[in-house]
Amino acid sequence: MTRVKGGNVAKNRRRKVLKEAKGYFGSKHRLFKTAQEQTFHSGVYAFRDRRQNKRNFRKLWIQRINAACRENDISYSKFINGLTKAGIEVNRKMLSAIAIDDTEAFTNLVNVAKAALEGKTVKVEKKEVKKEDKKDYSSMTVAELKEVAKEKGIEGYTSMKKAELLEALK
Repeated sequence: MTRVKGGNVAKNRRRKVLKEAKGYFGSKHRLFKTAQEQTFHSGVYAFRDRRQNKRNFRKLWIQRINAACRENDISYSKFINGLTKAGIEVNRKMLSAIAIDDTEAFTNLVNVAKAALEGKTVKVEKKEVKKEDKKDYSSMTVAELKEVAKEKGIEGYTSMKKAELLEALK
């Protein structure tokens, strides 16, 4: 029987593995056998670490919330328990962002949690934002800005430039 070497198929398969192993140390990026072994391991590590990444972020969020809670004289566990009793459902990622960016709002949440732990009910005021306040005027064209200025009743909008329109709308 004649010998079959595999030809282009084998070469392409090996090239693909070596390309994937680019940047690995030593023979792991040069030799096919060790490169293939390392890419298998790399895949296992990547699979494992995608799950660990979620755990690590949750730990980070909890640490941030805990630090903000300590500044407001309450422990993390009591804070979370108070929020649960108050019926406020906010995930830890959002609580962490609030703790960093808006300390006043976080303090309000702490007060609600403390009140709920004492058995009191506190009414939480929701801030309503008008749809017009949410608009990003800087991304609009001059024609669109002029239409908005017309609706709002701004005088002299026809001769204004974009920067002037933006100032007038604010």
